[in-house]
Amino acid sequence: MESCGATVLGCSASIVLGGLVFAAYKLGLLYQLFHKTETKSPRHGGESVAEVLRAHGIKYVFTLVGGHISPILVACEKVGIRIVDTRHEATAVFAADAVARLSGTVGVAAVTAGPGLTNTVTAVKNAQMAESPLLLLGGAAGTLLQGRGALQDIDQMSLFKPLCKFCASIRTVREIVPTIRKALAIAQSGTPGPVFIEFPIDTLYPYHLVSKEFAVKNPPKGLMGKVVAWYLNNHLMNLFAGAWENRDVSPLPVQIPQANDDQVQKCIELVSRAKKPVILLGSQATLPPTPVDDIRKALEDLGIPCFLGGMSRGMLGRDSPIHIRQNRRDALKEADLVLLAGTVCDFRLSYGRVLNRRSKIIAVNRDKTQLLKNSDMFWKPTIAIQGDAGSFLVRLSKGLKGHRCPEEWPQSLKAGDMTKENANRAKADDKTERHLNPLKVLHQVDELMAEDSIIVADGGDFVGSAAYIMRPRGPMRWLDPGAFGTLGVGGGFALGAKLCRPESEVWIVYGDGSLGYSVAEIDTFTRHKTPVIAVVGNDACWSQISREQVPILGSNVACGLAFTDYHIVADGYGGKGYLVGREDEDRLSDIIRQAQKETQEGKATLLNVLIGKTNFREGSISV
Repeated sequence: MESCGATVLGCSASIVLGGLVFAAYKLGLLYQLFHKTETKSPRHGGESVAEVLRAHGIKYVFTLVGGHISPILVACEKVGIRIVDTRHEATAVFAADAVARLSGTVGVAAVTAGPGLTNTVTAVKNAQMAESPLLLLGGAAGTLLQGRGALQDIDQMSLFKPLCKFCASIRTVREIVPTIRKALAIAQSGTPGPVFIEFPIDTLYPYHLVSKEFAVKNPPKGLMGKVVAWYLNNHLMNLFAGAWENRDVSPLPVQIPQANDDQVQKCIELVSRAKKPVILLGSQATLPPTPVDDIRKALEDLGIPCFLGGMSRGMLGRDSPIHIRQNRRDALKEADLVLLAGTVCDFRLSYGRVLNRRSKIIAVNRDKTQLLKNSDMFWKPTIAIQGDAGSFLVRLSKGLKGHRCPEEWPQSLKAGDMTKENANRAKADDKTERHLNPLKVLHQVDELMAEDSIIVADGGDFVGSAAYIMRPRGPMRWLDPGAFGTLGVGGGFALGAKLCRPESEVWIVYGDGSLGYSVAEIDTFTRHKTPVIAVVGNDACWSQISREQVPILGSNVACGLAFTDYHIVADGYGGKGYLVGREDEDRLSDIIRQAQKETQEGKATLLNVLIGKTNFREGSISV
């Protein structure tokens, strides 16, 4: 019995000791034994953020200022990172998204707590679906005030966990550097996407300011008062313990899935036997690490007809003999091999139903879910490869060196292309009942825009027409929201594009409905000297919805807008606006050239083009 009692006492002692060690660990007491808290240091957590971002080659941080994040913005500016403030938090994230797509780095946005963060939700979701590597830095209530009713305090982590690959809440200043390094690597690894880090306000400001907030003015008397005072002081000391020790800020390795040699070899054999192959290229094919020029050369060496979507538009230049723009459904029915290079069988491919069941299908995608989407229903891949599409195409081309697709196949598709485009061009010459024919306006812009132009698509009906008519001149010169179909990307995408490519003309193609989301960013273009050209197709209507709503439901309710003077709004925000109507048809080219001249001289311009109705897009998808 005595031995049993001793055993119980020994176990109890071990449990108590373990509990004390755990408590000491959680309270930071063990860490504080070996790491100093520099109470006299003027440094703050924002400096740690800036140090890591600079080491990762980040050139821009987009923001809408707030007190929770001011230390980040000030510190970034001091180390040479440009702070670009916008008129809406969503625009800041859209701009970061554009920078990520065009620069091959991670786009960064910083916004304040509560409503500042909730305003970004749509833009973050868009980045997730567009597979853009993006870091969102968010302010938050102090570490001890969360959940206690502090200003703008909500459960931010629950909002962003479904949207982001990685979420973290900083609890001590020493965590800032390793957490940001980890987040930036995760954003770029595998299938790229957004990551989120929450910064409680006391992790960003210097010790001497934070300590004032921790001081208890009227502490309770007796033992409880002493316990509270000790706890607060210990929390403060742990918050800053080891904060300014030297830490590695260099980038962590980025993990990118690749096809293995056996998979590539099997694909080489399939393609070599195909008589009518087709490649469908998606945005994912433009991701780092493979340079887009290498991908372009690989495609040209293969000689296989290509349909380009999303960021891959422009991959083959303006008039490539293997770039097919029209009659995709017919080509897929006839093809004996289809290569889905970063393209997903979602609504854009009728969930896979447009694929010929007799075709050999090679699917390449970094994301397993996207790779096999709807393959249990409407299509089956012959070979499915979870890997990077761009590097796969380069390896495929090298393995097929000397082999080219039979020329009569792309020639026949190109002939059909020209027939369809000539028919579309003829529709541009039709007179609309009133105002200008939108197709004619778009053809005119396409003919006059500079060779280095970047096109930003933000709208429904007018932008849908532009996708058929406007031709990006090279790779990475087309920006659209992607599969989420988000309206409001225009201002942010254009801002990011102009900063990345200041020498290029940046055109925003707006519908009059979508313009309302970001027209205020003309002020941002003016303040930050990032002149862009906006072309607004103004038909006073949400036309993409109205086209189906009226014949099906017999009402145009909520679809009507007004022929608003958007050109005057542009003037008010410091830009230059032009009103373009039917009476200006003969001098439309001159007006476009004048807008280009104004932009070259540093002024953001907006063409408020009054357009009429056509039947060009009857039957297009709006739901």
